[in-house]
Amino acid sequence: MPTEILVVVIVAAIFLAVVFSWLGVRKLAQKHTRSAVADSPHKIHLARQQVVFIHNPTKNGAEDAKTLITRSVSKADWPAPIFLETTAEDPGVAMATAALEAKADVVIVGGGDGTVRAVAQTLRHTEVPMAIVPLGTGNLLARNLDLDVTDIAASVQIALFGHQRHIDAGLMEIEDGVTGAVAKHSFMVIAGLGMDAEVMGDTNSKLKEHVGWLAYSEAGLRHMAGRRKKVSITLDDEPAQQRKVRSVLFANCGRLPGGIDFVPDALIDDGVLDIVVVSPRSALGWLAMAGKVVLQHKNHLPVIDFYRSTGVTIRTVLPVETQIDGDPSGSATQVKVSVEPKAVLVRVSAPNNPGA
Repeated sequence: MPTEILVVVIVAAIFLAVVFSWLGVRKLAQKHTRSAVADSPHKIHLARQQVVFIHNPTKNGAEDAKTLITRSVSKADWPAPIFLETTAEDPGVAMATAALEAKADVVIVGGGDGTVRAVAQTLRHTEVPMAIVPLGTGNLLARNLDLDVTDIAASVQIALFGHQRHIDAGLMEIEDGVTGAVAKHSFMVIAGLGMDAEVMGDTNSKLKEHVGWLAYSEAGLRHMAGRRKKVSITLDDEPAQQRKVRSVLFANCGRLPGGIDFVPDALIDDGVLDIVVVSPRSALGWLAMAGKVVLQHKNHLPVIDFYRSTGVTIRTVLPVETQIDGDPSGSATQVKVSVEPKAVLVRVSAPNNPGA
C-alpha cells in the first residue's frame, strides 16, 4: 500500500475512533445555579479549650503531633489533652463519640482521609469544631482547606489557635437490590461509583505505602479498558435520563494531590454538589479527558461533563462498586446523594494567610 494511502487510512481510523468514543454521549439538563459562599473564617473566642486528639497510631508523625499538642496545651494552661487511638476496625467513629461525651471544645484528627471522614461524620451538626493534622496519603480535605500537608507544627498551631468556618458534607445512601444490603455514609471530599470505586478497591496497599497517591495511577491503568455501564441519572427534580458511563463522581470539593483541580469550580461551602459524569469509550477519550483536567482548558469534551445539584439519584440494573473519600463502600444498584450545607465546623488558617 502506498505511503500516502496508509497515512490517510491511519488518520481516518483515528478520526473514527474519536467520533466513536464520543458517540451517544448526551448532556443532562440542569437548572440549579451555585449559591454564594456560606461562611467566612472567624477567630476563636475561647479562653480555655478541652482538646481531644484522635489519631491513627500507625501513621508517621502521630507521636510528634502528640508532643506538640501536649506542650502547647501546657503553655496555654488548658486542661490536659485527651488522646484517643483509632483501630483497624474503627477509623474514628467511637472515638469521636467519646470526644463529644468528654465535652471537647475541639477535636483534632491525626490521620488520613478515612480517619477524617469517620470523625467528621460523627461531629456533623454538633458545632464542635474539627481540626486536621494531615498524616495520610492523599490528605484531600486538608488540601482543600489550604492546610500545609507537610508541616505538622503549623497544622497543630492552626488546630489550637486558628480560625474556624463551616463547610458542607455529602451524604450517600446506597442500596444493593441483589443482596438487599443498605448503607448510609457521610463524605467530605468526593464519593463515586463505577471505575473510580473499582480503582480504589484494587490499589496495591504496599505500593501505596511506597509511592503514596501515585499508586492509584497504576490501578487506574489496569482498569482503563473496561466497558461503560448503563445508568439512570436524576439531578434534583429533573426527569431521569439514561447514560452510559465509566464513573459518576459526587464532589464536595475538587482539589487533588499534585495541585490538580479536578473540579475547578467546586466550592466546599456553597450548598451544592458538583457531579462529574465520565464516559470515555477508548484510549483517545481517556487521553482527551486527562488533557482537559491537567491543563485546565475550558473547551467542552463530551467524554466528561460537569453538573451542579443538591441531590442526585443513580440507578443501575447490575450492581456497581461505590467509594467514599477513597474508601470502598460496597456495591449498589441505587445510589442517592445529597448535600448537607454547613454541616461541619472546621479549624482553618487566618484569611489570606495560610500559615497563621
